[in-house]
Amino acid sequence: MRLEVIVAAHARRTPDRVAVTCGGRRQTYRELVDASDRLACGLSALGVGVGDRVLIYVRNSVEFVQCLCASFRVGAVVVPVNTRLTPKEIRYFVSDSKPHAIVYDAASRDVVESFGDDLGKAKRLVIGEAGDGEIGYDDLLRTPISHLAPLPCDATEAMIIYTSGTTGRPKGALITHANVLVQHGFINAIEWTIGRDDVYLVTTPLAHRTAQGRLGNSLCLGGTLVIMEKFDAEAAVELIESEGVTVAGMVPTVARMLIPVIEKSPSRCRSLRRIVVTGEAFPVEVKKRLMELLPHVRLASFFAMTEVGAVTSLDHEEQFTHAASVGRVTPGVEVRLVDDGGSDVPVGETGEMLVRTGRPGAFTTFLGYFNRQEDTAATIDDGWVRTGDLARFDDDGYMYIVDRKKDMVLSGGFNIYTKEVEQALHSHPSVRDAAVVGVPDAVFGEAVAAFVELEPGITTTAEELIEHCRESIASYKKPKYVFFVDVLPRNTLGKVLKADLRSSAAEMVARYGAK
Repeated sequence: MRLEVIVAAHARRTPDRVAVTCGGRRQTYRELVDASDRLACGLSALGVGVGDRVLIYVRNSVEFVQCLCASFRVGAVVVPVNTRLTPKEIRYFVSDSKPHAIVYDAASRDVVESFGDDLGKAKRLVIGEAGDGEIGYDDLLRTPISHLAPLPCDATEAMIIYTSGTTGRPKGALITHANVLVQHGFINAIEWTIGRDDVYLVTTPLAHRTAQGRLGNSLCLGGTLVIMEKFDAEAAVELIESEGVTVAGMVPTVARMLIPVIEKSPSRCRSLRRIVVTGEAFPVEVKKRLMELLPHVRLASFFAMTEVGAVTSLDHEEQFTHAASVGRVTPGVEVRLVDDGGSDVPVGETGEMLVRTGRPGAFTTFLGYFNRQEDTAATIDDGWVRTGDLARFDDDGYMYIVDRKKDMVLSGGFNIYTKEVEQALHSHPSVRDAAVVGVPDAVFGEAVAAFVELEPGITTTAEELIEHCRESIASYKKPKYVFFVDVLPRNTLGKVLKADLRSSAAEMVARYGAK
């Protein structure tokens, strides 16, 4: 099954139900399918077909959803891009994915034009007034609907979601239509008792996996998707009240920001019945306050990764009885915890998490990395995906994450790979060496802390280095703390001892106070 086929079925069965609303605009399923079919015919006329990439560099909007559905209709693979990233980061996605078409807002024209030769022959579709070399989005929306041939059965790829690693070079995870349907149309529906009558709130950028989850829920199940153009706590509560939101997806950072607004008038959230949280550690005090304010709401949290989908979940009643756990394994998902030799470790002991759900791409585990056969082979073995996360099980089957994926910081629900930040720091002429770790943060869960060795005889300030990072990586990735050291601690092999640095950073932040 494919996503656009399911959306078309919703348009036939419930044509007048609102499919998506954002910024005061509303589209029913009938209108969404009509618009996406016209766009699909326009894309087809431009030569976009099965397997071609369509890069969507668009703010949260109705157009984002239209482009997604239209691309699927012609068999194209969508590359969603977070508009908060820097031009340098986005340019890499363009050069790596080699899109046949790129869709962007007119306000982003200068950024897109700066990509130069990396754009290749990509068709440039602009939302707004079209300039030289651009095709107006509204013009494509006026394309007459013509017959589009059925897609071949092996057209399974839906999206390329970029995720980084210890090398600092992002890899494109190939997500299939089956991945989305099984996870968000079946497993989520059963686990959380959600469906076509629900109204789903998106609080993060649509390119973020938390938002992708609610987008998948609504399109697969036939519900209504309420998209925030940009998160604001007061606006979120207002939308919950005015749109009758029943299911809200968020990261713990968003939950923290919502609590002061909800406290003023909890009754404004009376329509809510389910809050789904993922993306970072979920503090007990935040859970407790949410439940006190909204006793009628059922809370669910889960552990997930782009490459494997949701692995475990913790239901409402378990939020305090097993507060330190990420839950028990989702039915249908296989998990092994193995030692360095690949042997399963006993219950209670720590091992690397391996995840499998049958053939890669067929259920919830991803298909592989785009154009990276070696990386795919190193990550997937007989269907088992090596996550790099260290975990343990207790006697009742609850899983506990012992150490996070190597070199990653989770801040506000966003993955920040320390290698990216280190590379940005290394590019400053004053920096001899740098190491980056995560430290606890009261608002965002974790913050970035950098330890820096300066070149001999050179001085600089923390503020200068932070600003330098802001110019080459997204603002949310920049260090919050910069600590200058004479030499980074290393083991006998010369490897930086990041565990020591994490302890030192946490102590210094606690001693001198968080910013």
